[in-house]
Amino acid sequence: MTIQDILSRKGTVIYHVTPANTVYEAIEKMAEYNVGALVVLDGDRLCGIVSERDYRNKIILKGRASRETKVSEIMTDRVICLGPQHSVDHGLNIMTQKKIRHLPVLDDSQKLVGVVSIGDLVKATIEQKNLEIEDLKGYIFGGYPG
Repeated sequence: MTIQDILSRKGTVIYHVTPANTVYEAIEKMAEYNVGALVVLDGDRLCGIVSERDYRNKIILKGRASRETKVSEIMTDRVICLGPQHSVDHGLNIMTQKKIRHLPVLDDSQKLVGVVSIGDLVKATIEQKNLEIEDLKGYIFGGYPG
């Protein structure tokens, strides 16, 4: 199963903010859309990602004001991305190694085409394993064709 398979099922709506938005505005959007991170776009260009973890570590724990702090001040600007052709397992490996929960997806022309979360990848993995189990049950209990 590929990242493209996941995007095809979940859709390619991309929730985002700009570097000039306040952190408060970003947190409002995360709450509204029930997501844990937003990509940061400057026009059509991916320039960062901001997450609940950034908010916790760089605003709350430092006593900063979210209504006055710009997203550009706390976002992660070295964004790790995937391509739609990559496997779900590859995405899970990256997330595990880098200890991240969201990966923007860029096509061959470096255009942002979606975002996948660890929840998306785990759900897809479980669905795939369940299909494999059903196939095996069918093979075992469905009779031997020979």
